[in-house]
Amino acid sequence: MASRTGRSWQAGEVGILTFHCSDNFGAMLQAYGLRQYLRANGVEADIVRYEPPFLTGRHWRIPYVPVRGIRELTAMGYGFLHNLRAGVQFSRRRKNMDWFRRTYLIDEGQPRILFLPGLGKLPYRRYIVGSDQIWNPDITCGLRRAYFGAFENAYKERVIAYAASLGSVALPDKYEREFAALLQNLDAVSLREMGAVPYVQQFFSGKVESVLDPVFFLKKEDWEQVERAPAREEYILVYTTEQNPQMAEYARNLSRKTGMAMVELRAVSECGAHTDAAAGPAEFLGYIHHAAYIVTNSFHTAAFSIIFEKHFLVFAHSTVNERLASLLALHGLADRLCQTGGEIDIPVDWPAVRARTEAALKPSREFLLKNTTGGLK
Repeated sequence: MASRTGRSWQAGEVGILTFHCSDNFGAMLQAYGLRQYLRANGVEADIVRYEPPFLTGRHWRIPYVPVRGIRELTAMGYGFLHNLRAGVQFSRRRKNMDWFRRTYLIDEGQPRILFLPGLGKLPYRRYIVGSDQIWNPDITCGLRRAYFGAFENAYKERVIAYAASLGSVALPDKYEREFAALLQNLDAVSLREMGAVPYVQQFFSGKVESVLDPVFFLKKEDWEQVERAPAREEYILVYTTEQNPQMAEYARNLSRKTGMAMVELRAVSECGAHTDAAAGPAEFLGYIHHAAYIVTNSFHTAAFSIIFEKHFLVFAHSTVNERLASLLALHGLADRLCQTGGEIDIPVDWPAVRARTEAALKPSREFLLKNTTGGLK
């Protein structure tokens, strides 16, 4: 029986190496957007089921992260406490994440690969690495060869990076030599953040391009097909990727001003909101689509706020703010980014924003299809 991806597995021409196995809304939705767009354009693309423990382990009930120091130990301890607080919602969240992954991302019968040597057995001729923060060593616990196409494979002919992200404009100096060497395994490179292009360009002989995150390949109507709408109405969605007291206070004030309840997609709210720790990617889309207001410091929450044309405000992230600033500036929405607060009800010229999105999509489509099919369809 085939999944909703449309077929039982038979390897196509292109394999996508990304973070589909991470229990993260944005990671799975960008993977869906990329694969869906390629298949719609006649490219037989699969998401490779490369699911290494250094990515999947952080989502276990007792989290696992390769230990390099006190930071990793602290993250594992914090993760375990968070999962305990979530209680039964932890299992429901894992179920919703897995349902989306098996329904929309992977085909029945695809081989699961846990370690790098397993990639050598795959039959794909071309690979796409990305999008997402595949080159952020804080996420991948060091730079990982898989996300540069740096593995032995008799069938492999071409590897491109689509909308790869470092999470910032540059890597720490200690990674520079390794990063430069790994880039030589790639035939074409594109990045999600324009600000990182000069840094990567100094290590790569070809042209490094800036492209849009693949969630923008699909229209609002396409995303509505995979969302699950929440039961509640007239609420403020608060979604955080790191604690931010100013953001929490802003959300509380907005709630008092509007009389609307806050909803936060986590086990324990920082701002006193109602919580839903069981949401998967489909529920995440529904919460964004049907929210009256959105307050966030998350890249993909901001991206979908643009797609669904919402009233939203983005608070700067302390360590990976370049991707937020780049996204909002590209869409002419730089005034949506703030440090301590701003006006969430400023009117937005959405037709102009849509025009900017479409203009940015043209070179993004060209880069992707040129490097996977030899030209546009």
